[in-house]
Amino acid sequence: MKFRVIGGGLAGVEAAWQIAQAGYKVKLVEMKGIKKSPAHKSDMLAELVCSNSLKASRLDSAAGLLKEEMFLLGSLTVPIARDCAVPAGGALAVDRNAFSSAVTEKIKSHKNIELITEVAESLDKDDDEILIIATGPLTDGALAESISEKTGEYLSFYDAAAPIVTAESVDMSKAFGASRYDRGGEDDYLNCPFNKAEYEAFINELVNAEGAVVHDFDVYEGCMPIEKLAKRGLDAPRFGPMKPVGLTDPNTGHRPWACVQLRRENSKGTLFNLVGFQTNLKFGEQKRVFGMIPGLENAEFVRYGVMHRNSFIDSPRLLNADFSQRSDNKIFFAGQITGVEGYMESASSGIIAGLNAVRLAEGKKPYVPKNVTMIGALCEYVSDESVKSFQPMGANFGVLPPIEPKIRDKKERYAALANRAIDSLKEDIKNFKEV
Repeated sequence: MKFRVIGGGLAGVEAAWQIAQAGYKVKLVEMKGIKKSPAHKSDMLAELVCSNSLKASRLDSAAGLLKEEMFLLGSLTVPIARDCAVPAGGALAVDRNAFSSAVTEKIKSHKNIELITEVAESLDKDDDEILIIATGPLTDGALAESISEKTGEYLSFYDAAAPIVTAESVDMSKAFGASRYDRGGEDDYLNCPFNKAEYEAFINELVNAEGAVVHDFDVYEGCMPIEKLAKRGLDAPRFGPMKPVGLTDPNTGHRPWACVQLRRENSKGTLFNLVGFQTNLKFGEQKRVFGMIPGLENAEFVRYGVMHRNSFIDSPRLLNADFSQRSDNKIFFAGQITGVEGYMESASSGIIAGLNAVRLAEGKKPYVPKNVTMIGALCEYVSDESVKSFQPMGANFGVLPPIEPKIRDKKERYAALANRAIDSLKEDIKNFKEV
């Protein structure tokens, strides 16, 4: 049996890695070098196109649990991310160039992986070939048409990335270094505090600023442009990405009225991104309006926020829980094209697709972690035919079955859910050959 993976993003590299580590030759097809999507800048694999944060690292968080499950299943990206981490309080954020470079080197140096630079245009395959489609949410052209023919029309939404500024251009007489509730080092985040009058003036300009796209669009809630969030109400950003909780402004000794956090973008701490400030504003408007943020009056923007279309298939009607296509189980899908939302969620789906491609070739039944695990719950969600209005889903404790009797303390409840998941996965791994 032959293996081919289309797409060198997080899902694709994880899928290829699982196949190669199992001892099989696999072709990994990536179009960079010939063509890039509007969101991609680098020729490296596993490029992080939006935030450099892989979310929380604590085991008693949904994102932290997901990464630990991936690690137990032999993830390529999780150990590399931990090696490339930059200070980010309780989050696992990475130096994105170091991360992509390390992943690319691992893939290129693996004896069982052949990296092919070409633009894939169809789902056509040989009879003795297993194909994994991991082309991401910006799949277009002939390949998108081929997928549509096989699966029906795409669903779609829009995704946005936040601006990045240089650290030296931040006015530290106004901004201050601190993590919320002192979780992490002082230089993990820079904080730009607002008083009430500054905040209200900023929001007024934000909601009236000119956007780069004039028509309305659907957007995934977790990637809501800051200007669209602000239009929901004056206090919406202050209870969202601009929340001041857990912070004290050393210049006043009090909690700010609102606050913009800047998170390290690279290991040297020379670049910072505006947390939660995904935006669709024109570049000139970004410089003008975001220049109203205390401390960013003279900020140097090395990348402005951008907006791009994301597309995904109607997975509950098309995919099995192992990410294989119901109408042809030799075709797997993985990554955000399936409707899992987030970097690590995409990577985890690649692990499951790659692992099950191998099991299919070996004549074994599919393996999907139990739904008490974060990965298993996401597998269940994307393949649940009862889901009528399918929308992207990221890791969250709400997708896990509750623990009975209910544990009232949230921190204790999350810890119990995480421990149950890890115990379940470890038991599976111990008995894996029989699973």
